[in-house]
Amino acid sequence: CRNASPLLSSVTWKRSCVCCWRESRRLEIMVCLRLQKRLAASVLNCGKKKIWLDPNEVNDIAVANSRQNIRKLVKDGYILKKAQTIHSRSRVNRLHEAKRKGRHTGPGKRKGTREARLPEKLVWMRRMRVLRRLLKKYREAEKIDRHMYHDLYMRAKGNQYRNKTHLMEFIWKAKAEKRRLEVLENQAKARRAKAKALKNRRAERKVRKLEGGADVKAESK
Repeated sequence: CRNASPLLSSVTWKRSCVCCWRESRRLEIMVCLRLQKRLAASVLNCGKKKIWLDPNEVNDIAVANSRQNIRKLVKDGYILKKAQTIHSRSRVNRLHEAKRKGRHTGPGKRKGTREARLPEKLVWMRRMRVLRRLLKKYREAEKIDRHMYHDLYMRAKGNQYRNKTHLMEFIWKAKAEKRRLEVLENQAKARRAKAKALKNRRAERKVRKLEGGADVKAESK
């Protein structure tokens, strides 16, 4: 640097060199392209750091003061949008795959208590939402009636079902038991009707027998 003194320290000398370089650069270009960069960022829908301005076409870019002119420069290739910086997730994916297998999850990797890492309330809410969603789905599909829905809803609220499969098995068993009771009830009704019909026939036969005996006695007299 021409303006830097040889008596300055190395850090101060470097700073002065940078300042002198910036000043010379500013004097060399003698234009401010902040407006053009802002308009280009708006047109290309990205941040100002993603905008590239062609250093060989500074004069043409400096004249552009509207979005229409910026679009023309973009079309000509004087203003470009920089490519997206690649941020690979391969290492993260490998780590997550290993954690799914149970690696890297020992006591040394855990921070916070068990309740802090996965609160019981959150587990409860998730389980209740799953069970209630299933009950609502079954009720709308008419697989269960509203009375059974209410009974199962209150049972789920009372922490009777461990998970969705447990609830489904209970519903299957309850419906099978209900069908069995209906069959037994129908059989009992049929037996009662049959017994009643038999009783009526016996009563009629008895009445006819009594009436026939009375007729015979009347004729003999």
